[in-house]
Amino acid sequence: MNLLLGTQNEGKIRELRELLGDLKDITLLTFADCPFHPVEETGSTFLENALLKARAICSETELPVLAEDAGLEVAALNGAPGVYSARYAGVAVDYSRNNVLLLKLLSGVHDRRARFLTVAALCLPEDREFTRIGILTGRIAKEPAGKNGFGYDPLFIPNGHSKTLAEMTVFEKNQISHRQAAIKQLKPVLDRLIQEESSAEARVF
Repeated sequence: MNLLLGTQNEGKIRELRELLGDLKDITLLTFADCPFHPVEETGSTFLENALLKARAICSETELPVLAEDAGLEVAALNGAPGVYSARYAGVAVDYSRNNVLLLKLLSGVHDRRARFLTVAALCLPEDREFTRIGILTGRIAKEPAGKNGFGYDPLFIPNGHSKTLAEMTVFEKNQISHRQAAIKQLKPVLDRLIQEESSAEARVF
């Protein structure tokens, strides 16, 4: 079974390859293997944006597509930046500027509670869709730390940990991340789809 990862974000691709690498009989394809047009994220929720991307890329490529939308929600900012996480400091995505802006807005704020949320959407050419949600709770650090990861990782300290996501290895992050939680729930779906495809091929022959 071929599965196209519906993102051009190298950081997400790297994590998804790690998270899905143990699935048998599935070939992960990326933008480099099957180019697709960028999809404008016009939804007001992570779910809407994840489905927008998965449906559009699936329609364009006629391949099963796994897309997602993820972001950071900060309690003291009433859930911001939310769906605008990637473009928080401006239309052009700039992770460093986003982090600087977030720290500025939280300057002097005692409540640092935050959470990462991911909605993963799997869309098949025959109009079948599956969505799953993953959440990672934590807090915002006073200053960035770490060189790994991407986005707000240098500022986010998961609950029960003392270092930021950017100070963790990809393996360590993938044990606890919001993306891992969503993908873990999709794996049984993918396993079932692989079995369905194998059964269909067996009937043909």
